[in-house]
Amino acid sequence: MIEQELSERGVFVYTTKGVSMRPLLRQNRDLIVVRARPEERLKKYDTALFKRDNGDYVLHRVVQVREHDYIICGDNLEQMEPVREDQILGVLQEIVRNGKTITVHDIPYNIYVHLWWDAYPVRFFLRKVRRLGGRVKRKLLNQ
Repeated sequence: MIEQELSERGVFVYTTKGVSMRPLLRQNRDLIVVRARPEERLKKYDTALFKRDNGDYVLHRVVQVREHDYIICGDNLEQMEPVREDQILGVLQEIVRNGKTITVHDIPYNIYVHLWWDAYPVRFFLRKVRRLGGRVKRKLLNQ
């Protein structure tokens, strides 16, 4: 269905599923508008719709452009994965939230992307500290 929509209409509109792109996308609440893959290569911070080899469709952000592939990661994830060019189906163009359209060209969107991803090392470190703190707390409470 996704690939057919993109090839026939050049656009795919869908309600988001999953939490890997939080806080940007809210599960079952936001609509995404994805345009068919452009001829040119994707750029860092584009949000790509791709198909994993197991058949899963995923919408994650390009965090690194390499010669033959991309490194992609969900905004709410730590695990990055390589994605080949032939796996890319489309690129996020708009988000519709509460009847309001947010485009990837809007200034607030771009501020969010840069703040969120430029802070990735700090976010990663803080998550580890929080997890460690939780483990220590549980051990202390279980004694």
